[in-house]
Amino acid sequence: MLLAIDCGNTNTVFAIWDGDRFIANWRCATEHQRTADQYYVWLNSLMRLHGIEADISEVIISSTVPRVVFNLRVLCATYFDCRPLVVGKPDCALPVDVRVDAETQVGPDRLVNTVAGYDRFGGDLIIVDFGTATTFDVVAKDGAYIGGVIAPGVNLSLEALHQAAAALPHVDVSRPEKVIGTNTVACMQSGVFWGYIGLVRGITNQIRAERDRPMKVISTGGLAPLFAQGDDGLFDEFEDDLTMHGLTVIHRYNKD
Repeated sequence: MLLAIDCGNTNTVFAIWDGDRFIANWRCATEHQRTADQYYVWLNSLMRLHGIEADISEVIISSTVPRVVFNLRVLCATYFDCRPLVVGKPDCALPVDVRVDAETQVGPDRLVNTVAGYDRFGGDLIIVDFGTATTFDVVAKDGAYIGGVIAPGVNLSLEALHQAAAALPHVDVSRPEKVIGTNTVACMQSGVFWGYIGLVRGITNQIRAERDRPMKVISTGGLAPLFAQGDDGLFDEFEDDLTMHGLTVIHRYNKD
């Protein structure tokens, strides 16, 4: 079976693919100090707890945190007796082109999302991923990654606001009852919620205008459904497992 690992700046997701579907999906905090042994004890315990008997023989990794890849490679070699595919490395081929400035390194997560989006929806896409950063990835008609936009993530913005302004508390992200807040928390929630809806709407409209063609907007990430509540036409589709699906597509492409 295939173990797909998506390592982000905040969380790392492990998912087991049996060839047709994901039979398990777990996440842990991303910590570069975590050793291969610790990864295996954690993963093996969860598999036993859920009664999953999976013979993992192949692994694919996408990581935006380079320091964790070494221990993940050791995990694969020591416990699964395999060499993992690592997205972004020369030995991991992509089924789409990457058309950006020379010497530019594109985040593996953005490449994986591009592959997944093109596989499910075809080309001419804008993929909005609500992660530690809020990213906008532009997919051409033929599936090529042609660039995008990076904005501060929602929770990152809230944390920065809390840390930089002594009188402002830390608040959770939620849809406020009214745009005009009548207390500090409501004001902050309104600023973040409606501010990010405006950001997404503004950037996607500018991309469409620059490309001068219709483009479908695909959202992913845990906060995407929340922001869709503020504007019914903000996203055309929501895909919770977009990145993990992309990893299976890339693995299949390399295997074939």
